[in-house]
Amino acid sequence: MRLVIARCSVDYAGRLTAHLPSAPRLILVKADGSVSIHADDRAYKPLNWMSPPCTLKEEPGQEQDGDTGAAAVWTVINKAGEKLIITMEEILHDSSHELGVDPGLIKDGVEAHLQELLADRIETLGEGWSLVRREYPTAIGPVDILCRDKDGGTVAVEIKRRGEIDGVEQLTRYLELLNRDPHLAPVKGIFAAQEIKPQARVLANDRGIDCVVLDYDALRGIEDDKLRLF
Repeated sequence: MRLVIARCSVDYAGRLTAHLPSAPRLILVKADGSVSIHADDRAYKPLNWMSPPCTLKEEPGQEQDGDTGAAAVWTVINKAGEKLIITMEEILHDSSHELGVDPGLIKDGVEAHLQELLADRIETLGEGWSLVRREYPTAIGPVDILCRDKDGGTVAVEIKRRGEIDGVEQLTRYLELLNRDPHLAPVKGIFAAQEIKPQARVLANDRGIDCVVLDYDALRGIEDDKLRLF
């Protein structure tokens, strides 16, 4: 991972245009090729980003009217031809670090058990459904469950104990990546949790993701084994 702290402005040109005026920002360049620009707020959410696959071209800045001009100009282009142009006025820090292969998130006992139970009883999502694999690997982390519906369509399932907006965002990233694979596409999404927050449900519905409320006891065979699909 490369970490750059710089005073910069950012211009995006693609499906729409956007401009970030000059300010100090953190720029992350990850091993998967993604580039994201962060301010010192907004928690984990970037101000702008480019998802992989994309290419990064670095060029020295040009002098303008006797001024030193920009220190460097980065142009990030994805496969759709969209551009993220980062004009560096001053680079305050630039370092690279090899993080290696991440072992992934270790789920708490209930969440991990929910995944195991649902994988063993995948037909509870629908008659004729079949399991492809638990912890299906992707370049950005494993999908909890990959399965197929009765029509043979691919479905990615993200499981949480408590379903919140960040879980929907996580599943959205998985779906974006999986749908690039012609052997899997089109891939639908299911966001499954014991409790789903209203905001998460609204976001999921807006992105065409189904929400499923999981009953832990029912999956263990203690109560009625039907899931509630909303």
